[in-house]
Amino acid sequence: MGALFEAYQFSFMKNALVAVLLLTPMLGLLGTMAVNHQMAFFSDALGHSALTGIGLGIILGLRNDLLAMLIFGIVWAVMICLIKQSGSASTDTIISVFSSTSVAAGLLILARGGQFAKYSSLLIGDILAVTETDLLYLGAALAVTVVVWILLYNPLLLTSVDPFLARSRGIRTRLIECGFVVLVAVAVMLSIRWVGVMLINALLILPAAAGRNLARTSRQHALWSVGIALFSGVVGLTASYYLDTSAGATIVLVSALFYAVSLLIRSVRK
Repeated sequence: MGALFEAYQFSFMKNALVAVLLLTPMLGLLGTMAVNHQMAFFSDALGHSALTGIGLGIILGLRNDLLAMLIFGIVWAVMICLIKQSGSASTDTIISVFSSTSVAAGLLILARGGQFAKYSSLLIGDILAVTETDLLYLGAALAVTVVVWILLYNPLLLTSVDPFLARSRGIRTRLIECGFVVLVAVAVMLSIRWVGVMLINALLILPAAAGRNLARTSRQHALWSVGIALFSGVVGLTASYYLDTSAGATIVLVSALFYAVSLLIRSVRK
């Protein structure tokens, strides 16, 4: 047993473990509503927008990459929400358009003069590089997510099930949806440096999708999602140390394994 936890004698692994314990429940909670709202690729579009945010930050002279990503990510999320609510196109079409546009714009800006190599780490992330200051940001983000989740859970759930009924109950569905996407945007932008553009969507959606296969109620869905996200994060991080693999990719593969098992369990139940 001692050999199993040998990895955590190093400070960078301890920081990474704390980051996982803060990051995975936050994404697990938000993922449940992303799945319920049929916005599984929404975080993917936001992740891609991080590249554009950094690029625009460079052009505007912003030295803080995180601030640039947060500002652009929030603006991008609100734009997606407003266009979705206008009914001018289907949700998947809107998200695909914004995702491809942000990728192209980000690459166009960051690749000037062959400088993209400086930002290539954003594609896969590096949770082993998390610092104690970063942990404070993640802790604050988790606390805000839990508070907002408690306040908005019922309105969000009713909006996802029947928006017409929600409006008849006096719920401002458009404002609720935009508030939710802004919360997801902040979570994604705070996580992107450690999870990576290519993996953030999987880490947000896979635990929630697996939890939905196992849960019988909405409360169970949230609990299963958070539990699977936490377990996948800890197991994936530990396994990546001994297998000498990417931590983010290993965590996602563990989540994918949970999803496969949840599908089997769901089929057996039926």
